[in-house]
Amino acid sequence: MPYYESPADGTRLYYADHGPATGPVAVFTASAYVGHEMWEYQMLPLAEAGYRCVALDRRGHGRSEESWDGYDLDTLADDLYGLLDHLDLRGTTLIGHSVGTAEVVRCLTRHGHGRVARAALVAGVAPGVVHSAANPDGVDPAAVQADNELYRRDRAAYYTAFADDFFALHLPGNEVSAEYVRYLVDRCLVSTPRAGTAVRDTVAALELAPELAALHLPLLVVHGTHDASAPLESCGARAARLAPDATLRVYENAGHGLFRTHAGQLTEDLREFIDAGRGVRRAAA
Repeated sequence: MPYYESPADGTRLYYADHGPATGPVAVFTASAYVGHEMWEYQMLPLAEAGYRCVALDRRGHGRSEESWDGYDLDTLADDLYGLLDHLDLRGTTLIGHSVGTAEVVRCLTRHGHGRVARAALVAGVAPGVVHSAANPDGVDPAAVQADNELYRRDRAAYYTAFADDFFALHLPGNEVSAEYVRYLVDRCLVSTPRAGTAVRDTVAALELAPELAALHLPLLVVHGTHDASAPLESCGARAARLAPDATLRVYENAGHGLFRTHAGQLTEDLREFIDAGRGVRRAAA
């Protein structure tokens, strides 16, 4: 199995590497609780189309080792950059989902753009979710604390109860099988309790507005109108307004789990975005 050691503390981290070694490179970082497998409906078709798709399992997630420390954003960003360095990847498109978008932003502001040509923030929590002076439309901190208490009380029940909102299953066009929901809940439970609670604390403290404003590279922001985890206006739309070279694509009726409900649309948008950086002109359908 492919592993590398975190440059921060030596934690062994797992990564998947699909597609031809010579193809355009896309590096994926996942949502909280799950590993690289959440990107199945993007990585497989892109790899089959000739793109090199690489994805890591965050520490304490998937097949990566757990650590007690290292869930702060600087260390998580160092873990991500460590993968780029380990594989000597260049001209990369970084793609993050949810908390993965914060890792992408911090990786770029902390390590620069030398290995990265462009980035995509999918259903991102960046620039921040919780109410603050800089984010007056954010979620009430008391509501965040109450949600954290529910999570700590029973993680399995929490993941299961939130699945409908995660995928916005009450809205048309968001058909997801009960079997897939069960599968994703099972994958969430692979992440350790320490990793889950620590990442939640990191998300609650995010304020990345100045860092987004400092990103001078093409940025694709993809967000759903009904994202219950990262509201469109305070997260995706705000990120697109802050970044100097951002394009916002809003998916009607989509929730946080749009990587599954809108899988084909997301894959095509990512492919178009990667190709734009290579000067590839796509034929009209």
